[in-house]
Amino acid sequence: MRIGITGHRGLPDHVEGRVRLALAEAVKGCRPSDLVGVSCIADGPDAWFAQTVLDHGGRLEVVVPAEAYRDGLPDWHHEVYDHLFHRASDIHRTGLAESDAQAHMVGSELLVGLVDEVFAVWDGQPARGYGGTADVVAYARRTGVPVRVLWPEGATRG
Repeated sequence: MRIGITGHRGLPDHVEGRVRLALAEAVKGCRPSDLVGVSCIADGPDAWFAQTVLDHGGRLEVVVPAEAYRDGLPDWHHEVYDHLFHRASDIHRTGLAESDAQAHMVGSELLVGLVDEVFAVWDGQPARGYGGTADVVAYARRTGVPVRVLWPEGATRG
């Protein structure tokens, strides 16, 4: 089972714990030997999902939306990004240089094309900018890739 992830970054701490539990519960039903998680490993749900897949015994594949992608992530996340990147069994690159909204959407489209299902840590609201979680969900649905929304009841993005 190849599962991709999309989700809101910058979630409040009290939502993070609930999302991590939802991700762990969602992968629990997968056989570790059959599980491949595909992630851009940004801070937040992308990285939480990647670590959850590895902790469950699955394999991780990483999508790099742009060569400058890591540099655009928060400095405090670089250590986590590097750790997950080096644990990946495969790296997929878009070939784009600049880490902008267009590259992020191209990376998400590449991710959707690699998976059987997408987990979306999504509040159901429109994207706050091009390439946001809602855009990725819409793209997956348009292309026939099932989406499983993992959003804790009553949670807000803050």
